[in-house]
Amino acid sequence: MNVTLTTHDAVAVAWEAKDLLAQAPDQGGAGLLPDGVRDWLASLRLLEGVPFQHLVVDDRLLPPESIRFFYLDRNWTDAMVAGALSVGAITTADRAQLQALYPTIRDEIDRAERQVRVPGNEVAVDGTADVVTGLLIRSRAVSGWPGMHIRAYRVEVPDDGADDDANRLHLMRLERLAPAVLLALFDGVPAVVHIEEPRSGLQFGFELTEPPPVGAVAYDLPLRTPGTGTETGATVPVPFRRNAPGVVDLADLQQRILSAVGGNGSGAEFALEALRFPYRQVFGPAQDGPGPTFADLFTPAVGIAEIRAWPAYAVVAP
Repeated sequence: MNVTLTTHDAVAVAWEAKDLLAQAPDQGGAGLLPDGVRDWLASLRLLEGVPFQHLVVDDRLLPPESIRFFYLDRNWTDAMVAGALSVGAITTADRAQLQALYPTIRDEIDRAERQVRVPGNEVAVDGTADVVTGLLIRSRAVSGWPGMHIRAYRVEVPDDGADDDANRLHLMRLERLAPAVLLALFDGVPAVVHIEEPRSGLQFGFELTEPPPVGAVAYDLPLRTPGTGTETGATVPVPFRRNAPGVVDLADLQQRILSAVGGNGSGAEFALEALRFPYRQVFGPAQDGPGPTFADLFTPAVGIAEIRAWPAYAVVAP
């Protein structure tokens, strides 16, 4: 992948790297690089500070309400790190020394990658990072639930996979790049990925009617058995107030629930029926029969030559 930096970007990167490389030796850690340099380069390897137009070259590759899975090309990120280090190589001797030391530097950065993001409820992972994969989401769900959970597992796990599951992949980066765009990087290749609403508080909700009515949007409320809370498999349509789109007619809905499951019509019974757990979307495992599998999501499907041939796509000369 070719990356073109503007003059402003190039100067900013050069000066930031120069300042870090100029740290006094007593500010360094146990490795070859000072701590600040190593941490900055590890973050760079995880695409910190890389302009978004170099991650998604055309917005048609990430249309609204879409998700894309990918591998992170180590050759591309190694070249980016080598370019950042080259700002301190002025003479031929400097470049020769950098070339000789680069394998050691790369090993240090490999280990530091796993230390960039270590939340308080997790334990830091030692050793060099595995193959780095990731996903990009562009959706209103990202802006509506900015604290959504992303979990990836190396094998298939139950839908309620725990945070401390031994098969859970380390989440190396999780960041909103824009109000509706979310980036996640995983330490390894997942077999299944869970994307879930934040688990904070209680919530009431309904489900979209399937199949939806022609030219309209409708919702159903799945019913539970009073006393046990088990779902019956039956539903009732959700009514809305007249001349007030999107406002649920709670009195009418409660009467429909009473007609379907009985009870005394108390608020507790209504809460039992309307209570919903945070929504979870599961990607994987591999499908049975014809059609794409989860592994196919990590296979490049569009090449740069095809993108250049898209209508209204123009290559701007530097």
